[in-house]
Amino acid sequence: MTTSARNVLFHELGGPDVFTVEEIELPDPGPGEVLVRVEALGLNRAEAMLRAGTYWYQPTLPGSRNGYEAAGEVAAVGAGVTAFTPGDPVLAAANFDLSSHGVYGDLVLLPETSVVPRPAGVDAVTAAAVWLTYTTAYGALVERARVAAGDRVLITGASSGVGSAAVQVARRAGAVPIATTRTAAKRQALLGLGAEHVIVTDAEDVVEETRRLTGGRGAEIVMDAIGGPVFRELGGAAAEDATMISYGWLSERPIELPRNWPVTVHGYSNFTVTGTADGRRRAAHYIGSGLADGTLRPVVAEVFDGLDRIADAHRLMESNRHTGKIVVRP
Repeated sequence: MTTSARNVLFHELGGPDVFTVEEIELPDPGPGEVLVRVEALGLNRAEAMLRAGTYWYQPTLPGSRNGYEAAGEVAAVGAGVTAFTPGDPVLAAANFDLSSHGVYGDLVLLPETSVVPRPAGVDAVTAAAVWLTYTTAYGALVERARVAAGDRVLITGASSGVGSAAVQVARRAGAVPIATTRTAAKRQALLGLGAEHVIVTDAEDVVEETRRLTGGRGAEIVMDAIGGPVFRELGGAAAEDATMISYGWLSERPIELPRNWPVTVHGYSNFTVTGTADGRRRAAHYIGSGLADGTLRPVVAEVFDGLDRIADAHRLMESNRHTGKIVVRP
């Protein structure tokens, strides 16, 4: 049997206008599959890059799906699925190929390994702003960089979903978050999230300010979303024996490595955590406990109602006017 669903597809590369909302037929869940009724979607920069053809892999065209992050409930399960039953509140685990399993839709079919329980007591909009941003920040800072109390952590693009999560993850560890943002308009919001210092890149030099704020030593951890030649420049803000993490590719130019040594450089992918059952378990516990004790506070910039608003939501994301996560309710 099949189930009718509305999904967002795109058939060519381009701007937000290439998205179309289409009626499709989804088969019943097969062995190891879960049918999820989507209540809210969280947007990520990777999805705009996939749509434009600048992500680290190309979409499968025509008829590519898109979307990493969704909150909803289980509608049906296939044979052999024991971890979930219909009615369970869940999240998409963001560990799949976007073209094949993207979650922009009202019903989506996912492998059981791409579904995780939703944190207890968390509404769908908040939950859609949680998983990918916080697992990225947690994996990069806690598991990879081993952030410790007192570490100065330089976070570029800090007003993004991952950036704002990283500020909170660093603060939760007792570290000192140093946030960068392009304009002064977002300074107060970042301070409110827990940033110790905010560097406005339109008016201040990141390297000079970081050195000044750290008494000349530099940051023990650098978490960068931009890449390209900026990554090399950020080496000037890194302390001796610092850990530098490149987790994003906002620059279309190849990443250039810093020339100051010794530093440890990691190219970080969220699949490092979400790609294994044990990694997903650790991340889910970290996020759940952080939401429960209030140290993790997802920031929702704006909520759009209806799949037909997905292009508007992408336009806002690409404008960089927002702080935090953009959410769409199908």
